[in-house]
Amino acid sequence: MKGFDPKFADFPDYIIGITKEIWEDRGIATLHRYYSDDIVVRSPGSVVTGNVGVIAATMATLAEFPDRKLLGEDVIWSGTPEEGMLSSHRILSTATHLGDGMYGAATGKKLQYRILADCHAINNQINDEWLIRDQGAIVRQMGWEPKAYAADLIAREGGPEACVRPMTPANDREGPYKGRGNDNEWGAKYADILTRMMGADFAVVPAEYDRAVQVAYPGGHDGHGRGEVDSFWMGLRASFPNAKFTVEHVIGRDDPLMPPRAAVRWSLHGTHDGWGSFGTPTGKEVYVLGISHAEFGPWGLRREYTIYDDAMIWKQILLQTG
Repeated sequence: MKGFDPKFADFPDYIIGITKEIWEDRGIATLHRYYSDDIVVRSPGSVVTGNVGVIAATMATLAEFPDRKLLGEDVIWSGTPEEGMLSSHRILSTATHLGDGMYGAATGKKLQYRILADCHAINNQINDEWLIRDQGAIVRQMGWEPKAYAADLIAREGGPEACVRPMTPANDREGPYKGRGNDNEWGAKYADILTRMMGADFAVVPAEYDRAVQVAYPGGHDGHGRGEVDSFWMGLRASFPNAKFTVEHVIGRDDPLMPPRAAVRWSLHGTHDGWGSFGTPTGKEVYVLGISHAEFGPWGLRREYTIYDDAMIWKQILLQTG
């Protein structure tokens, strides 16, 4: 890969390799090399600029979860080393809550949760990132409901006026990456499936999903079958029935020894004015950032992984309702 350290065999090896080097091998200082000085890191909970902030957040997380492991399940990517590459990296993380931190006093709880991260890299450096942790899974394993956790976090951060603001279009920052992915057929197919569901065409579920589909959804929810698909996406859309759904980025891949697969980053922006996964409608403005991965097989979409941060959706609502 032109411009990248020759120790990395390919782009997935780079993404998985530096993740282990930074977190598990304690090479936190390598972030000065692997992350650009002015990187923009967007997560549902905040928008951070600069690798100094990333380094601080990394140390804080490791102080709270010192045995954390990040197991790379897949890297779905597009681009070229010369023009820059975008990886959508799916991680299964394990950790024990051994230190005090943003999740409160140490509980000793053992956790397992997924992360999806879209990173743009060129010349051996990441300079743009979209990162979503399944925070609903984290807090539920600690005994919280996401709404209660969000309320407690607001209070611990100094109240509604002083707390860290969740990511919305109003505080997003433009980074160097302007791409939209690639034109592979599997990415286009998956983006169309999601767009149809968000357009209330749920007949797409029996038409396009394998009857034995395996799913992993926010809150650490794993399941099988088309009913799980219908219930999840229906519950999300029903909560925000008039929100604008936008496909932000699409990648499709055909790789040796792998099924055809796709990664789609998407958003919902509008008001919480329906009955669904987020309970009683509040009429408050909400921005939902989501990333989804899909694998296809002979009988349709056979595996689906989707993450959004339900705790930070509740934080947005609570900051407007008091």
